[in-house]
Amino acid sequence: MKKIEAIIKPFKLDDVKEALNEIGVQGMTITEVKGYGRQKGHKEIYRGAEYVVDFIPKIKIEIVIGSEMAEKVITAIRDAANTGKLGDGKIFVMPVEQAIRVRTGEMGNDAV
Repeated sequence: MKKIEAIIKPFKLDDVKEALNEIGVQGMTITEVKGYGRQKGHKEIYRGAEYVVDFIPKIKIEIVIGSEMAEKVITAIRDAANTGKLGDGKIFVMPVEQAIRVRTGEMGNDAV
């Protein structure tokens, strides 16, 4: 099994969710996060005063899937979240040792 974490722009969430539903992903966890990468934040003007926004709002998507689905999920996220501009995000892939469904006790791929 694999855990895929994707950090994307908030307005791309619906596109990514749709793309994942189309390939059969049944569940995901979404978290509103803030951070920055190469773009290092940006400057904004509010009521005539300029200030620096160090941490940009992003969405973190977490998905645990069978290893055989990993490439499909990565491609779906990458294609749906891409705007071609700085700050599109990152995708991280990690191995998952075990998954257990609390309600039924199912383990492994059956739990996800």
